[in-house]
Amino acid sequence: MPSNLLQQGFVYLVAIMDWFSRYVLSWRLSNSLDTSFCVEALEDALEKGCPDIFNTDQGSQFTSDDFTETLRGKGIDISMDGRGRFFDNIFTERLWRTVKYEEVYIKGYQIPADAQAGLGEYFPFYNDRRYHQALAYNTPNEVHYGFAERN
Repeated sequence: MPSNLLQQGFVYLVAIMDWFSRYVLSWRLSNSLDTSFCVEALEDALEKGCPDIFNTDQGSQFTSDDFTETLRGKGIDISMDGRGRFFDNIFTERLWRTVKYEEVYIKGYQIPADAQAGLGEYFPFYNDRRYHQALAYNTPNEVHYGFAERN
């Protein structure tokens, strides 16, 4: 996700999220839109478990051989959203909106280190303490690890 996180310029944020629980498994920032930071985030997420299907958009970093071979090497099927089909990836789009309005726009980061530190505090909050209406007012952590109350 290109993010206008800094007073001047951009940094790019990638997050790997479990759609069922909305749990952010891993994330990375980069000042360039290359593939390596996306593959790093993917490898970190896959250390926590491997899904049957991985969904992403058709950005060049996600269609790269490095990214797709990392998934195929684990026997994971790849699902890519169609061009202009943002609803195919609605959970990730909602995550971007939440991160922007609850963290990024409020803090107005000056430098990449500020963004790294701020998001480093935000994602644990998002996973562990932020309740989601769509998750019956449980946190992503509670749902992901099976501690959610059954309503």
